Amino acid sequence: LQRTSSLQTVLLPAYAPELNPVEMAWGYLQTNPLANFAFFDLPTLTATTRQHGGRRPQRRQLLLRSFIRHSRLPLRLRQDVSYAVFSSLIQRYWSYQEARFPDWDRYLDRPNVHDGRPPVFLPREAWRNVIVDPDATPQDVARLLGLVPEGERHKWFRSMNSSQALAQTVLGNLSIHGLLGVLTELAADEGSPLLGNAEPSAEAFAMEFKIDHLREPRPTSLDGYVSGDYHVAIECKLTEQEVGTCSRPRLTPADSNYAAEYCDGTHTRQRARAARCSLTEAGVSYWRHVPRLFRWPNDCDLAPCPLNKNYQLVRSVLAVGVNPDGTASLDSGHVVLLYDERNPAFREGGSAHSAYSETQQSLLEPSMLRKCSWQRIIQHIRGKRFLPWLTDQLALKYGF
Repeated sequence: LQRTSSLQTVLLPAYAPELNPVEMAWGYLQTNPLANFAFFDLPTLTATTRQHGGRRPQRRQLLLRSFIRHSRLPLRLRQDVSYAVFSSLIQRYWSYQEARFPDWDRYLDRPNVHDGRPPVFLPREAWRNVIVDPDATPQDVARLLGLVPEGERHKWFRSMNSSQALAQTVLGNLSIHGLLGVLTELAADEGSPLLGNAEPSAEAFAMEFKIDHLREPRPTSLDGYVSGDYHVAIECKLTEQEVGTCSRPRLTPADSNYAAEYCDGTHTRQRARAARCSLTEAGVSYWRHVPRLFRWPNDCDLAPCPLNKNYQLVRSVLAVGVNPDGTASLDSGHVVLLYDERNPAFREGGSAHSAYSETQQSLLEPSMLRKCSWQRIIQHIRGKRFLPWLTDQLALKYGF
């Protein structure tokens, strides 16, 4: 212990729950994810507790640090880059709330208690998470909000951390004001045109666009989509630590489809299944098309499965590369990943950047996957002097 600089030892009294961070963690579990649950057997309780008390909090460094801070232990926490970035962003959110929505109880589900949680709007006020032109007509507001109907909003749409709300704010406003064309003036990080040969317009643009020809139980929903002879799928990220992983390795015994669909993260035959992928076994056609667009074979074992960590990017590529008639094309469209350049996960060596690079390098046509930061897009809009009310509010809320 003395030779390990990252560990600190603290002698606790015989009974001092107020000094034990684990007590804070149990309090969080009992009043948040496990509240109002009725467990009928120990395995379900164990699996659910592991899911909500293990893997999920591990990805929320601000939450874990709040347990230690509130325990009154005399510890100094080392600040990593991720913590500093997200802590600063959340502080910005709360400053934005104080300026735009000072009567928090009218708009938010709770005030700022300095626990690392971003502001979250009340359900009836969720639409306010989208920045709207202060001079917009009711018709324009309806057009903007109609791009993502209430039923298509993600679970965390009400949080200021929502990448979907950010996408609706930026892409939605460009669409209803007839300015999507400014995106054609930008180059992707790799140097190729951001939107390629696409011709974006309000008529050709959609959000939460459904792709229904991959035989999925629930159709792929694209954050943004430009239709036409050449089409573009847009994936939007903000504070996410991953590009979107396969859900099957995350299944627990508490899930109803665990026995039939759990996967250990490899492309191998498991649990007496005939197919190497549990999604293939269920009829999903991903792996039928993967070899047509990627350098990954579908007739042999692969460990790890290349779709495990790259699932969402691969699925989006399939959405634009596979036609409704089942044929595949390498030159009829591509995917654009929009990200926050401050997010360490999207910097070189980060988990999201690694997944992006692996996916792009495995494509038969690497230009089918491109990326660009929100910062570059907002800077370009600001430089064109378009929608100053929007760029000003984006600077206040997100620091773009």
